Amino acid sequence: QVQLVESGGGLVQAGGSLRLSCAVSGNINRFNVIRWYRQAPGKQREWVAIITSSGFTGYADSVKGRFTISRDNAKNTVYLQINNLKPEDTDVYYCNALRDGTEYWGQGTQVTVSS
Repeated sequence: QVQLVESGGGLVQAGGSLRLSCAVSGNINRFNVIRWYRQAPGKQREWVAIITSSGFTGYADSVKGRFTISRDNAKNTVYLQINNLKPEDTDVYYCNALRDGTEYWGQGTQVTVSS
């Protein structure tokens, strides 16, 4: 059974940084892509960043220049580095993995940015 476990969220002041982690059960290279999403209460889940098995990365326009996605294959973990945090980054951040048309989700980690 595939499990994704996010961690690293918390309360931080505007301008600060956080590094979110997504630990994937088993070999991370089984997955075609791994993505980060975020969602605020009452809003649609928003795609944030993507990393492929070959290391290609992509970002939503709203986070380019502040967010960096990376992976450590040895640790089966994907990271999301968030710099210069803004109050509007306050959301629950979710990790998503795709393999052969099937998506898997983690439980999310809360990021709260105070102004």
